[in-house]
Amino acid sequence: MTTMVEQDEATPGARTHLSDLVKQRRADLRLSLRAVEARTAGEDGQPVVKYGWLHRLERGEPVIPPQVPELEALARALEIPLGRVQDAAGAQFLGIDAVWSESGEVRALARRLEKYTPQQREQLARLLDAFESSPRPE
Repeated sequence: MTTMVEQDEATPGARTHLSDLVKQRRADLRLSLRAVEARTAGEDGQPVVKYGWLHRLERGEPVIPPQVPELEALARALEIPLGRVQDAAGAQFLGIDAVWSESGEVRALARRLEKYTPQQREQLARLLDAFESSPRPE
């Protein structure tokens, strides 16, 4: 992982979206951390996501935020859509939440969605639904 910025999970109010997703999906698949690491192997056979990083992520310890290759490898290893992994990483490391239209075809990104009022969330959902139903250019 190449970025030098670290996420401090021990900070009060820290977000754990990716940590929770990895932990839950790993349990669902009955995989060890070593098995997840092995499943992230690239074309060269080397793991893209290392055991130590996964271990720290699940324990809520500081980790270097993942980049696209790591997110792709995690999605592959955990057998889930890349968008789901990206949404969880964006929420945990950047405080950006994904908001989907009712059908799941349109997505918007909102910073710190938990601070929105219920009315603001409803307005955002209606806006997404409006985009979804509007004619698309050919």
